[in-house]
Amino acid sequence: MIQVLASVWALLLGMALIMIGNGMQATLIGVRGNIEGFSTLDLSIITSAYFLGFLAGSRMAPGMIRRVGHVRVFAALASFLSAGLIALPVLADPWAWTLLRVALGFCLSGVYVTAESWLNNAATNETRGQTLSAYMIAQMAGMVTAQGLMNVGDAGGFVLFILPSILVSLAVAPILLSITPTPAFDTAKPMSLRSLLVNSPLASIGMILLGGIFAAQFGMASVYGAAAGLSVAQISVFVATIFTGSLVLQFPVGWLSDRMDRRKLICGVAVIGAAAGLAGFLGGAAFPVLLVVAFFLGGMANPLYSLLIAYANDTLEIEDMPAASGGLVFIYGMGAITGPLVTGQLMDWVGPRGFWLFILLLFVAIAVYALWRMTRRASVPVDETGAYVGVMPTASPVAVNAAQDWYIEQAEEQAEEQAQLQRDTDARD
Repeated sequence: MIQVLASVWALLLGMALIMIGNGMQATLIGVRGNIEGFSTLDLSIITSAYFLGFLAGSRMAPGMIRRVGHVRVFAALASFLSAGLIALPVLADPWAWTLLRVALGFCLSGVYVTAESWLNNAATNETRGQTLSAYMIAQMAGMVTAQGLMNVGDAGGFVLFILPSILVSLAVAPILLSITPTPAFDTAKPMSLRSLLVNSPLASIGMILLGGIFAAQFGMASVYGAAAGLSVAQISVFVATIFTGSLVLQFPVGWLSDRMDRRKLICGVAVIGAAAGLAGFLGGAAFPVLLVVAFFLGGMANPLYSLLIAYANDTLEIEDMPAASGGLVFIYGMGAITGPLVTGQLMDWVGPRGFWLFILLLFVAIAVYALWRMTRRASVPVDETGAYVGVMPTASPVAVNAAQDWYIEQAEEQAEEQAQLQRDTDARD
């Protein structure tokens, strides 16, 4: 791991700084929007706009990179991103914020695509799994750190918007100054939605539902906190706990994934997530209890992303895996766009508890569908499943493709070992 960190530390540092900026602005939207008097519906539209821009960026950034190159795309989008963050407090209007969030989502997606292609290029077959793990840790460390910085200024002022802009600007330096080779760039054409549904219905349906859950926890958690009367300090701790849970529980979920029927694990993870949603919906709990609920919300939702990808791979031929990953990312993005809109509507109907009701219903839907799928198809034997590798939902399709490359390399090595074992057995006989 030390060797891996030595080769990609600048990329990881730069991306961690960008994640701090992204995490701060995501939380600030809910807090500052409440101060400005924006309605819950306004904030849900603004949140959905971010995911719309992010999905558009993940589709368009590869073409931009092919036309003008990695360095120019990265520098230009990072510059626009920094400017957009400063513009938020200047243009405190729901429509202006909606347009700015589309732009911010687009720029962040393009930045991720560019940086992750450099990261993947720096990894070797032997280090790709460790590199992805280090990247995931850097992402989550940035998101958690962002919540701590929420308390260094007044959410009603400009400082908390200027700080992420500065961090994003600083992030450009270590990345661009450390990169010398221009990586080869290619992304697989996504598999059609029909083919995905036929090959892996559980992964497909699970992804669109999970997209809604993640969008709610990432974009609407601060909106919920403000509506529920939490202080800025409490909101920042609440959001930080969600991402802490996602990092801590990623590893035990991954360990179990390689040792049991993944459909049962998907169902179990969804049931625990639903229990967290139910506890939050019932309400009336002390703040420490709310933090426990938040920990399990993040700890179940985020690892489920990698778990669904790993399960989809179990039902696919190796040559279909890259295309399937692109399709799954697209499906996930569609769920993320619609999730905040539904969450906002529920919060308008039943109050802040609508946040938890939405999460509860989607986790229940995943659990029930996983149970039903167990009756429709035989399970893949555990010794025939591929390895689990953690990827955060905040990553771009490039990181998902890198995870698929690692998965394929592991599968091919395992197949070669089995073939060699069979040859040795035949030779002895």
